[in-house]
Amino acid sequence: MLRKIWIIIFCAFLIWSGINPSDYFTWFLEVVPAIIGVFVLWKTEKSFPLTILVYDLILIHSVILMIGGHYTYAEVPWFNTLKDVFDLARNNYDKVGHFAQGFVPAMIAREIFIRKKIINSKAWENFLIITFCLGFSAFYELIEWWVAISSGESADDFLGTQGYIWDTQSDMGIALLGAIIALLTLSKIHNKQLSGK
Repeated sequence: MLRKIWIIIFCAFLIWSGINPSDYFTWFLEVVPAIIGVFVLWKTEKSFPLTILVYDLILIHSVILMIGGHYTYAEVPWFNTLKDVFDLARNNYDKVGHFAQGFVPAMIAREIFIRKKIINSKAWENFLIITFCLGFSAFYELIEWWVAISSGESADDFLGTQGYIWDTQSDMGIALLGAIIALLTLSKIHNKQLSGK
């Protein structure tokens, strides 16, 4: 039953996001990681099923990507309202995406590390999870750079820098924060699900 609800929510947001998005090229670039993620989950569902917590986090991250794809990250309406109300220099929805880019992979990596018994030390486990998330975030920034070089001006919405010269560094910093907060706040809940309690 939970699997069906998960699929319905994912498909509903995917369809909604693809109806008259701000720009179809940007929409594709933003939602393709979610689609690849679902394909990987489908292929590994029987051989390596994840905890409900991690499946739910992946769904939340997918929804964040689809919302960003529909509007472009620089034009998500609720964050434009926050920008106006608090007199901010930019629409900060992309920071939500980068926070999730650290938060969710941290829990995915944690589950793999624990279940595969890759590391015996909890301290090294946490350090390597955070390092993995930073590497993942940096790799995504490289992808954004490669897309910008290959597609020129049409990549502006995908990059979403909004004129902020430290956007790349702050994106990686926010992902780092997301990874640390995920480990601090969800490890106990995750351990209970991993132990089957």
